[in-house]
Amino acid sequence: MALGVRLLLLLALWTLAVPARSLREAGDGGWRRPGQGAPAAVAEEERCTVERRADLSYAEFVQRYAFSRPVILQGLTDNSRFRDLCSRQRLLALFGDSVVRLSTANTYSYQKVDLPFQEYVEQMLHPQDPFSMGNDTLYFFGDNNFTEWASLFRHYSPPPFSLLGAGSGVPFHWHGPGFSERWFLYPPAKTPEFHPNKTTLAWLRDTYPALALSARPLECTIHAGEVLYFPDRWWHATLNLDTSVFISTFLS
Repeated sequence: MALGVRLLLLLALWTLAVPARSLREAGDGGWRRPGQGAPAAVAEEERCTVERRADLSYAEFVQRYAFSRPVILQGLTDNSRFRDLCSRQRLLALFGDSVVRLSTANTYSYQKVDLPFQEYVEQMLHPQDPFSMGNDTLYFFGDNNFTEWASLFRHYSPPPFSLLGAGSGVPFHWHGPGFSERWFLYPPAKTPEFHPNKTTLAWLRDTYPALALSARPLECTIHAGEVLYFPDRWWHATLNLDTSVFISTFLS
């Protein structure tokens, strides 16, 4: 990639909080469990404030978005075969015994816990308690050597550009440019008001309603197959509206 900056790209594979028609087409991959309990009552934003673009050329991306503002990229890749392979049943059958590393869902993700993937899915993957703290919540993201998952990843087709892209999520933090859940974004010069150990769900419930319109973040819900790009050092928080499977790639 010619931008000379580090990119984080996040592609949503299963996003259950989508319109009914999309659910019928894609299914839920078996991730919505009978009797699991209702997910946190979180809706999409009233109005998406991030521009969506399809058929965006690389030149226009660099000129208009790469260094200045977020954009949602559509129609970059299909990956329906890879999405099918990421169903709950298939992943548990193939990788249930694989040890994965979990991180705390707070700003700095200090704590790490290793356990079998099947134990994480069957015992820890459940709707977020609205009153639990982010530093007490574990989720599966990063800090893993996925060599043993190579048989799955060989079916993944990255989008062109080399820009790859239930109630859980990570509170505000920043790193290099990032992608793809419901997202909240602030530019580098506008530090958001938040507690680093509280969950995004708690922030949305307690802090967001009191914010003046001028103090609110850019926000939008990203659906399966969409990719969210944001420039270097933008503050961002995520909120999964239901159980979601996604893939992220770090590039230089």
